[in-house]
Amino acid sequence: MKKLILPLLLLVAFGMLAAVESAPSAIVGYVKYPCVVGYTHIALPMDQNYAWASDFANDYLGMMDAMSYWDASTQTWMSAVDLGYWEGDFAIQPGSVMMVSAVSAFNAYSIGNLPATNASYSIVVGLNDIMVPLNRSDLLMAGDIGTESGVMDALNYWDAPSQTWMSAVDLGYWEGDFPVTIGFPIQVSALSAATWPSRAANTTFGSRSK
Repeated sequence: MKKLILPLLLLVAFGMLAAVESAPSAIVGYVKYPCVVGYTHIALPMDQNYAWASDFANDYLGMMDAMSYWDASTQTWMSAVDLGYWEGDFAIQPGSVMMVSAVSAFNAYSIGNLPATNASYSIVVGLNDIMVPLNRSDLLMAGDIGTESGVMDALNYWDAPSQTWMSAVDLGYWEGDFPVTIGFPIQVSALSAATWPSRAANTTFGSRSK
């Protein structure tokens, strides 16, 4: 029996390695966002085949009463509200950032396939919502993003426990700098338009080069 089990285990192990090699779109992990009662800023880094905010909400029935996204073109929040249906439903995609209003605490997960392309954002003058792309594990602090962009004068994260924005401000150094990780949602203030990350910075998944 032992002679039969060992070859089977080796075959299974090889099959798993082959699947990883031949199917780069296979599920590779997840990002968890603990949502508190009140507002929580989250992102959708993985490709979960969501097309609308209501698709996301369907996975967390009864846990939220509103979902919002920052419309940089108008500098306002745009919201979908639960009226038995999602009034104001809006389109989402991998890399989208949302502020969700929860009526009970829960963990939101972004779990699925790697996106076909890494997230990038067209930054406008004013406030913009962005997420640290999955291929930018080299970014350790918010100030790294601000310095790389060359156009940001402040970076903000939503502190869910206190329900307030916390900021890092460019004073020649980043006062109030805070740690970031892949999938981390941030609202940034820009002084001029830009694309972030730039094409040179936004390389293949797993790169640590800037």
